Amino acid sequence: MTSTLDARPTPGELLRGWRTRRRRSQMDLALDVGVSTRHLSFVETGRARASRELLVDLCEHLDVPLRERNTLLLAAGFAPTYSESRLDADALEAVRGALEHLLAGHEPFPALVVDRCGDVVMANRAVGALIAAIDPALLTPPVNIYRLSLHPDGIAPHVRNLAEWAGHLLHRLERLADLTGDPRLAALRGELAGYAPPAPGGPAARVAHVMLPLHLDHPAGELRLYSTITHFGAAWDVTLDELSLESFVPADPATRAVLDGLAVR
Repeated sequence: MTSTLDARPTPGELLRGWRTRRRRSQMDLALDVGVSTRHLSFVETGRARASRELLVDLCEHLDVPLRERNTLLLAAGFAPTYSESRLDADALEAVRGALEHLLAGHEPFPALVVDRCGDVVMANRAVGALIAAIDPALLTPPVNIYRLSLHPDGIAPHVRNLAEWAGHLLHRLERLADLTGDPRLAALRGELAGYAPPAPGGPAARVAHVMLPLHLDHPAGELRLYSTITHFGAAWDVTLDELSLESFVPADPATRAVLDGLAVR
């Protein structure tokens, strides 16, 4: 009988999985990190044990996320290198202050901070004005921005271009799942795909815009919003590595006027 411990991937299997995911050959990767192809092959098959330094170097060249780097190091018998702090920890006080400054500075336009799976950890006041009519059950923390966007009791009934926007979000989740290897993202995409209407065929649906807006019906007026996403540039903490700031900006003067009006209510 195979034990649970025996079923865990070996460091070599994890490393080979990341190399395959990034579409890198053994020779190409070995040249980048300065080891022989033979040695890298031995590491992947378990015939050689890699040092901590080599594993970290390989992870750098394969762009492995920090959480998964820790998993690989643990599988190899090393202590995790990267901390994982709570966002409300004292050590992240400066980071919280910076995020609060960015969120407040973006008003009267909506902006929010989400984790890797899209759970909202911070938001500015403009977001509240957009979701005031949403089913309260979907607003119980943790609020997931993807589920909130596509659930039939969420924002979805108010999205005029739902098929295009759902396709955009599902593609984003698929790409994130591929980049991170996180099964939670794949599961979330599978759940939300059941809510999404069929995607429009061909490029014709995209030619009307230089980029896809979120087109919302709102009691105060129609809103067309472009989305931008910002990440921390040199995070060495798992929590910060997985955070992103999503900001929405008006796609036309009418939307700007509606958002300005909501801010003074």
